[in-house]
Amino acid sequence: MGDANDCAHHEPGGDAAGWNGDVERKKVALMRACVEKEDPAAKEVDDQTLRRFLRARDLDINKASSLFLKYLKWRRTQVPKGFISETEIQNELFQDKLFTQGFDKKGRPIAVIMGGRHVYSKRNIDEFRRSVAYGLDKICSRMPPGQEKFLFIGDLQGWSYSNCDIRACVAALDIMQNCYPERLGKVFLIHVPSIFMKVWKIIYPFIDNNTKQKFVFVEGKNLRETLLEDIDESQLPDIYGGKLPLVRVQDCGK
Repeated sequence: MGDANDCAHHEPGGDAAGWNGDVERKKVALMRACVEKEDPAAKEVDDQTLRRFLRARDLDINKASSLFLKYLKWRRTQVPKGFISETEIQNELFQDKLFTQGFDKKGRPIAVIMGGRHVYSKRNIDEFRRSVAYGLDKICSRMPPGQEKFLFIGDLQGWSYSNCDIRACVAALDIMQNCYPERLGKVFLIHVPSIFMKVWKIIYPFIDNNTKQKFVFVEGKNLRETLLEDIDESQLPDIYGGKLPLVRVQDCGK
């Protein structure tokens, strides 16, 4: 495989800080020519996906191409069948910690992760990584036309040190940021115990600057009010005062 820097001289002039629709379209076309030369599998990927990788690297074609080519390699090795089967992640699904239901006011699908149900002592890191890809694929499959992002509610009710798993947190961040770039719209962290903040200080450096801005810590007394700013009551999970019951991620679409 050649170096993505081989494409550097093709990039049109202009400051990435002033990008617009035309600039994006031109750069997507140039990026496509670059990555298809390196990996024919890139031909099967749509322009919207390439654009997300470009945006994740501030429209730098070289950096975006490198990230995208790594993603294709990751997809081939970690999701060789094109999907993760539920039999491959039975232990993770048995814990019933990921749910999906409803859409926010921007049309982004909502997912809820119950951090207090993740048990470190029962975790296998390879299975966990597969479960992250499984969950993100499921959430992305619910996106309506024209929507590219999702909203997460991270519920830490009952979270304690038995749930503390820094390696898993870093692995999930790595997959989301590098394999699903520009997919995360917002994260509400709710029912956050004080002991979690010690862990937050450890994992915070692993979050890229753009993603850091998407995390919102919600005080318990303002929980429903804060969630309703982004989510209509009809789409809010019932456990937070809304109308929709939560649906386990494995039951999504059934």
